[in-house]
Amino acid sequence: MRAPSVVVSVSLVALGMVFTQTGASFAKGLFPLVGAAGATTLRLSLAALILLALFRPWRQRLERQQWRAVLLYGATMGAMNLFFYAALASIPLGVAVALEFTGPMAVALAGARKALDFFWIVLALAGFGALLPLGQATGDISPVGVLLALAAGGCWAGYIIFGQRAGTGGGPHITALGVSIAAMIALPFGIGTAGVALLDPAILPIALGVALLSSAIPYALDMVALPHIPSRLFGILMSGQPALAALMGLLVLGERLNCWQLAGIAAIILASLGATITIARSVPAPVS
Repeated sequence: MRAPSVVVSVSLVALGMVFTQTGASFAKGLFPLVGAAGATTLRLSLAALILLALFRPWRQRLERQQWRAVLLYGATMGAMNLFFYAALASIPLGVAVALEFTGPMAVALAGARKALDFFWIVLALAGFGALLPLGQATGDISPVGVLLALAAGGCWAGYIIFGQRAGTGGGPHITALGVSIAAMIALPFGIGTAGVALLDPAILPIALGVALLSSAIPYALDMVALPHIPSRLFGILMSGQPALAALMGLLVLGERLNCWQLAGIAAIILASLGATITIARSVPAPVS
């Protein structure tokens, strides 16, 4: 079977990004029904069932050290999703994704050595400053939502580090295990806030759609594309996530951002793009 070209691979990754942010915007529609923690639980649980059925990780044998990394990988994934969805309850999708980018950007900028590298750090900090609720220009941005999004970013950094140690590139069974652990982390919070509402058949189609759009489909597309695309090019593509999130927030949720917020998101995108291009150390950024 012929390997897909770089152009096709880039198209698949871009399509996966669209699915991811569309799924996040649809997930916000579940909040009035089951809350943010309930939506997180439904997304991760259904995604775990899909991935377990597809990849059957129980057929693979892991070393004890790798199991520890997989547990940490899944735990940080679960915490990342809980914090991120909780942030979405009080701040716009585009702002939440931009603030969450503190995690992968911090991991990438850990290798900063040149003066230009530190320029990207300053630019990113300026972008974050434009998104913080420091004045009337920031609109209705909740300080609690900002802190939750930053916490999600911290978990994303751990997710990247532990994912590398667990060997996410070694096979899809690692991701299936990680998502399953993340679902178990989220489950008590979902039950505590939503209870039996999680079992309501009326919300199952939306929840299944969120699980497919946010996890299963993007991961499947990445599995096809990533072996045929340079890691730096993948990082460049990921830099567009905040802008795409802002667009989907506008189209699906009607979330309008002011000029300061748009400028902050643009600064973060440019900083991420610049860091990806100029810093020698390449760091993969798995789908959230």
